[in-house]
Amino acid sequence: MKALSFFFFALLGTSFAAQAQTTPAPTSLAATKAKGTELVQFKTSAVCDMCKARIEKSLAYEKGVQAANLDVPSKVLTVTYRPDKTTPTALRTAVLKTGYDADDLTADAKAYDRLPDCCKKTAAAH
Repeated sequence: MKALSFFFFALLGTSFAAQAQTTPAPTSLAATKAKGTELVQFKTSAVCDMCKARIEKSLAYEKGVQAANLDVPSKVLTVTYRPDKTTPTALRTAVLKTGYDADDLTADAKAYDRLPDCCKKTAAAH
């Protein structure tokens, strides 16, 4: 009897877990925007997935940032942030200090020099 009840609860638990994973993903940037947050987008000089990881990790440490997502093919960084904690200018500066251009502003020279060769502007996209 114990084995049968254990089997029943295990089956029940996996069905709920499977149900939770079938929730549809948001279809637009507006759908991912939480209440009290704003979206800002920057054009960056990122060229690869290492750039993506580096920029997203850097912004994760910035105060007020809820999410950061870099689309590598278009080089557009989308940041969801709390306007009471930070500003688009501060976020742009964080990207510059990571070693990448943000919109028409040029990256910090020392940070750019520390980037791996594959992440520099002269590197081919890969």
